[in-house]
Amino acid sequence: METLAGAEFAPETTYLNTASSGLLPSRTVAAIHTAVTSAAVGRQADMFADVEASRASFARLAGVPTARVAAGTSVAVYCGLIATSLPDGAEVLLAEGDFSSLVNPFVVRAGLKVRFAPLESMAEAVRPGTALVAVSAVQSADGRMADLAAIRAAARAHGARTLVDASQSAGWLPLDAAEDDYTVAVAYKWLACPRGIAFLVVPDDLGGLAPVFGGWVAGEEPWSSCYGPVAELAHSARRFDESPGLFSYAGARHSLALIEETGPAAIGRHDVALADRFRAGLDRIGQRAVAAPGSAIVAAPGLGHRRDEFGRAGIELSDRAGNLRAAFHLYNSAADVDRLLDVLSG
Repeated sequence: METLAGAEFAPETTYLNTASSGLLPSRTVAAIHTAVTSAAVGRQADMFADVEASRASFARLAGVPTARVAAGTSVAVYCGLIATSLPDGAEVLLAEGDFSSLVNPFVVRAGLKVRFAPLESMAEAVRPGTALVAVSAVQSADGRMADLAAIRAAARAHGARTLVDASQSAGWLPLDAAEDDYTVAVAYKWLACPRGIAFLVVPDDLGGLAPVFGGWVAGEEPWSSCYGPVAELAHSARRFDESPGLFSYAGARHSLALIEETGPAAIGRHDVALADRFRAGLDRIGQRAVAAPGSAIVAAPGLGHRRDEFGRAGIELSDRAGNLRAAFHLYNSAADVDRLLDVLSG
């Protein structure tokens, strides 16, 4: 990973804030620069080809056919699409304190019955009549990991669908989207893409979703779907595409290729080893972390107010729900962990 970090990444800080936004690899920066400068002189390339390359790359990372993947810009929009498609009276089970982009679209949709349960007891909270269980694979605030196997089993036992937000896991935790009905993820964190990239995975039968946000790109033949009602929607998940931020996708295909080349399993071993090193260091200096074994995110309660202090020392972290949140990724090293601990204990 150290060789890769030197070849693709050149942070000027001790950057431990991937859970907020990942660093862009040099290949991605170069591709965006080429796309922008080409557009400026009227020689714009076909960036829709970049969208398709990004879709295919994410599909491989997710372990599903490309036809199951929609390409857009926002998790909240895709959660709103799912919320809008549920019938009146449907019950949705959510985790307490989960990220708002996953939660709020269901809360504001009139006519749904929304329940919350602690993350640790999500599986036990599924009951007859639950239509959808929606949960983040890894919690943004503190790195806790959902027991997805248990949640899936409970949902199947009661005939409920599952929606997993992989925004804080895709890229370091191997993703098996085939196990869920819906998967959503932004790509600007652990997938090292520019902002403005999000994906939705739907079932083979398209999950009963109505393409209420579909514009011309949702047509089976997009360039023949520019005026009036779309005569023929795409036969695949592409019917749920949002009009893409093309410059972002011009870079995204290269970021996703890097994650594929390196492998989420290998990245995860590296990331979690660094996170465990930080957890052990916190114990040594008499601090504690939120219990989140196996997570690449470490949250130290009550220390979030020191984020600016760390920033002045050149260490980038987050303050989330009062926690000092550190997130370790492929461009980080043991030296980064040790520097963080030195400042924390100083």
